[in-house]
Amino acid sequence: MLNVFVYDEFGPEDVAMMQALYSRSPKSVTEHVEKVKKSGSGKFMETFYVGYGHASIADCGSTTIFIENISMLGDKAIQDWQLYSGQETSTRYIDMSQQEIIDPLGTEESALILKNWMSFYISNQEIIQQYLMQKYPRQAEENEVVYTKAIKARGFDIMRGFLPAGVTTQLSWHTNLRQAADHLALLRHHPLAEARKSADIILNKLKEKYSNSFSHVLNDDQEKYRMESVMNYSYFPPEVAPVFSMKTNINIDELKKYQKLIDERPIKTGLPNFLNDLGSCSFDFLLDFGSFRDIQRHRNGICRMPLLTTNLGFNNWYLEELPETLRLEAEKLIKEQIDHLNKLKASVEIKQYYIAMGFNVSCQVTYPLTAAIYVIELRSGRAVHPSLRKIAHKMYETVIKELPNLKLHVDLSPDDWDIRRGLADIIKK
Repeated sequence: MLNVFVYDEFGPEDVAMMQALYSRSPKSVTEHVEKVKKSGSGKFMETFYVGYGHASIADCGSTTIFIENISMLGDKAIQDWQLYSGQETSTRYIDMSQQEIIDPLGTEESALILKNWMSFYISNQEIIQQYLMQKYPRQAEENEVVYTKAIKARGFDIMRGFLPAGVTTQLSWHTNLRQAADHLALLRHHPLAEARKSADIILNKLKEKYSNSFSHVLNDDQEKYRMESVMNYSYFPPEVAPVFSMKTNINIDELKKYQKLIDERPIKTGLPNFLNDLGSCSFDFLLDFGSFRDIQRHRNGICRMPLLTTNLGFNNWYLEELPETLRLEAEKLIKEQIDHLNKLKASVEIKQYYIAMGFNVSCQVTYPLTAAIYVIELRSGRAVHPSLRKIAHKMYETVIKELPNLKLHVDLSPDDWDIRRGLADIIKK
């Protein structure tokens, strides 16, 4: 007779032990629960996970870490992990004017750069909203509250391009114990001191809570290898702007064998995962750092972390959305800020803190077939930031050209005002 049990009242180490006991005992989990209550899971995790390297045991216990007052760069370093799950503050919906800013140099020159960006962001919020209300007047049938939220969201879409990457945010990281240990083992060698510090703090917090699961003895050879790989390869830093390109190793004749599955797939439904065996799609493109933060959220693939510089220019979308007088002011500001940035005596990694998120970065992503389709379809919608939506449309065009028998449910309608942005909120009913 089938038995099903749900145990949510136990901690991660207890849950991991209860699952691991299945592999060595035919007894019911109800008996394993009693064993956990009696003996505890701590010694078990230290002996069988840490002591003997049964790493899959730690896959069975998960925890959630909440991280606050970390820069956009530190945030992305934590999320630069294929198995990351979590949420973060959205610059598209939140006014970031009151957020602290990380200034690692702490000089008058560095402080001035940050002040200039934030002054432009803060002082022009109301101007942008008034401009948008004139451009997109509220219709009689439109709810005023929803309309106001949509106007503000559109304003944040535009003004977030002028936020320095050093502005602080907050994020959650839901992870199993094994992945936490594996990622932190690398993150503690990151080129950014802030990322290294955050890794140490997170690790210490986890040691306090789950000391037996984080009692690994460090190996000198492993530490040296991790340090060299992370310090030298954390960022993807091509010096020239890439022309949008796509390449795939998917054989079209092999794909055609599954034409029925392709043709009959309903909207908002993924293709079966076994089709990933057919191959993957890789894309190279230019995108502003603000919108890169959105595409990096897709974990079912490889998304290289770009180095943020001013070399690839400021994304035109942010400038085109400004009223003319403000656009001229913004162009002047950008030119002056680049001059100030060039005079900073700092590494290219540290200079990232002082660069606005509207600057372009070189992006390289590789997705298995089903993930490529998912990303293209999701990011083609009108609620997506326009600079990223443009890339999603290009992805669609190139994929269909290479694999014309694919059927994708994409939104190719022109970018336009959409009051539904005002409905994308978490509110109490």
